[in-house]
Amino acid sequence: MGEEKSVLTKIGDAMGAAIDKAQEMGASLVKQTEVAASDAKRGAGKAGTSVAKKARTATASVKRKKKAAEATAKKSYSKAKRAVKRRVRAAAAGAKKAAGKVERAMSPKKPAAKRKIGAAKKTAGRKTISAKSTVKKDVAKVKTTARKIGAAVTKAAKGAAKKPAKKPAKKAAKKTAKRATKRRRV
Repeated sequence: MGEEKSVLTKIGDAMGAAIDKAQEMGASLVKQTEVAASDAKRGAGKAGTSVAKKARTATASVKRKKKAAEATAKKSYSKAKRAVKRRVRAAAAGAKKAAGKVERAMSPKKPAAKRKIGAAKKTAGRKTISAKSTVKKDVAKVKTTARKIGAAVTKAAKGAAKKPAKKPAKKAAKKTAKRATKRRRV
């Protein structure tokens, strides 16, 4: 019986050791699963924030593009509006011009102004010329005369200061001599 006890005790001890080992391994597995779960949670959080960030940037870029497109559309609309207004004004001006021409063509002709004849013409002319205009004309005449006299005086002074002219006979003789030499060369 003593031997049996020892075998049973051995079995009991082995079982106790196996239970302890199993508990340690269980605790280790639990710890590893917790770590893996927290890592997965952290990764999911990071992925979520990354996706949210990308979504925000995409939304902002879409908004920007939409705003730019709206601005461009508004600008082109106002430009077209101005062009239409300009054409309408031009057309209205053309129509007004044409209407004026038609109106003038349809209206009775005005009689030409009666011409004055003979003595009436002369007296009317005399009345229009005022003393002021006569004085202006006289002053202008005096100025032109003075200018002409001054020009004549300066011309005469320049002519006196010049060298005396060469004798024409010498000039003519030189020309004939040149001609004669040319003929001989040819």
